[in-house]
Amino acid sequence: MAKLQLHDFSALRALEGKDLPEGDWVAVTQAMIDAFARATGDDQWIHTDAEKARLHSPFGTTVAHGFLTLSLLSGLLGDLIAVESATMGVNYGLNKVRFPSPVPSGSRVRLRARVAGVEPYGEEGVRVTWNCILELEHSPKPACVAEFVSLMFAGGQRDSI
Repeated sequence: MAKLQLHDFSALRALEGKDLPEGDWVAVTQAMIDAFARATGDDQWIHTDAEKARLHSPFGTTVAHGFLTLSLLSGLLGDLIAVESATMGVNYGLNKVRFPSPVPSGSRVRLRARVAGVEPYGEEGVRVTWNCILELEHSPKPACVAEFVSLMFAGGQRDSI
């Protein structure tokens, strides 16, 4: 997949209401799940104990944390699109999030995203709302559906967030 390269925020605004190219498949490994568990302190057996999950989980294996799945959106979105004039981007928040399907360890996900809205933010920034669907390979239901909001800035603006 080729990353969509845009020159500036006006080019991004022109994409409002349009889908981005779909992303590449990315493996969600047990090592990623374990690292997330260590970083967050969420080491529930459904995520980290493969044998117990095999025997007692309805999924038959460990599954990624929902918040791990959600946290993949930012990086995967950055793989889909870049705005040349943007000197900084930050996560602003989420309006809606759902996890329709668990992500088993070793499975693959990919991002499908749409530019839902682009609004001015401060003197040199924009607030972008992205409609994101994290597809789960071989599953009729997505792993995550989210309305993700980010801020992008051009120049050296420092604005309170």
